Amino acid sequence: MSVSSETGLASGATQSGLRNHNERLILSMIRQLAPVPASDLARQVSLSAQTVSVIVRDLERDGILTRGDPVRGRVGKPSIPMMLAADGAFSVGLKIGRRTADLALMDLSGRIRGQKLLSYRYPRPDAIAAFLRNGLPELTALVPEPMRPRIRGLGIAMPFEIWKWAEAIGAPAEEIGAWNDIDFPAEIARMTDLPVHLMNDATAACRAEHHFGAGTGYRDYAYFFVGSFIGGGVALNGVVLDGNQGNAGALGSLQCVDAEGRPVQLIDRASLHLLETRIAADGHDPARMWDRNEDWSRFEPHVGRWIAESAREMARASLSACAVLDFEAVIVDGAFPAGVRARLVEAIRAELDLLDARGVYRPAVVEGRVGHNARVTGAAFAPISEGYFLNAGAF
Repeated sequence: MSVSSETGLASGATQSGLRNHNERLILSMIRQLAPVPASDLARQVSLSAQTVSVIVRDLERDGILTRGDPVRGRVGKPSIPMMLAADGAFSVGLKIGRRTADLALMDLSGRIRGQKLLSYRYPRPDAIAAFLRNGLPELTALVPEPMRPRIRGLGIAMPFEIWKWAEAIGAPAEEIGAWNDIDFPAEIARMTDLPVHLMNDATAACRAEHHFGAGTGYRDYAYFFVGSFIGGGVALNGVVLDGNQGNAGALGSLQCVDAEGRPVQLIDRASLHLLETRIAADGHDPARMWDRNEDWSRFEPHVGRWIAESAREMARASLSACAVLDFEAVIVDGAFPAGVRARLVEAIRAELDLLDARGVYRPAVVEGRVGHNARVTGAAFAPISEGYFLNAGAF
């Protein structure tokens, strides 16, 4: 088992033995700039045109790169733009959440080729293992057999110490406690020959936003993902941080107080399980929150009240985070409809304006763009990222 990590991009290296670095550097540039001619790449990565030409030719031969249509200039031969070949590599992502699990197949371009969903009242290791055991062959069958060796690995995004949240999600302590008794990634590794990459679910969501969403526009930001429990991630200098224990950006654990002034965590004040509980107490079925039909209007006025309360706490948490690392932005996403996300972001902005910000620069508060699929997208991208790309931190 390996834990996903990121390495900062640097200038190209021409010394013997570092060609793998140069390949990753060129692939990372192509991923960001594609389609791009090889001549432009040489200028971007500070390598000789000959070195870039050789690497690009080899990557094309291996099926990692493909040519675009020739572009004619005013003089000389037309340039040939290069881009990632979508079928050049594949990976699988598994997201384990408090109410749903997702399994997805991703190609080298970052597109989800197939996806499966499992809903439950609470996550049980045996049920999720069966979901993976049955779903993995179905998804890998979507890859033509000659290309299946190109499946780079399985990324798993899950809450760390999930067994500590049994009461909050209404799960029997003895069943949810089973997570504490097994090495789940090791169990999964026995089911597949694919390399297994384990990461925190909110960090995985942050990686997805960083590479495919609003995070592409910022170098330094705090990221909130609001699911059954709120979590987060952080990016500095264009790099999503893992942290010493793989738990950087655990924003849900920021301290706040409840209505009676007692110390609690942000997770107790701004998570979707609070909305779920109120909906159930009012005699409605909260399971319909998770059916992804993008319509929560049936749950008003509970949604409006939850937005107001959560925005107040998230604004305070945002300012606290900025007091430490001076983020230029706070990105907010979650497992809710886009309309709810927009309302929440607008409410956070309004609450932020009311806070005492002496000594702190108020960050821009922006909407995330990946949504429900952020965690499984980040999980699936981890094996591809580790195999083919460097981090975008030096761009």
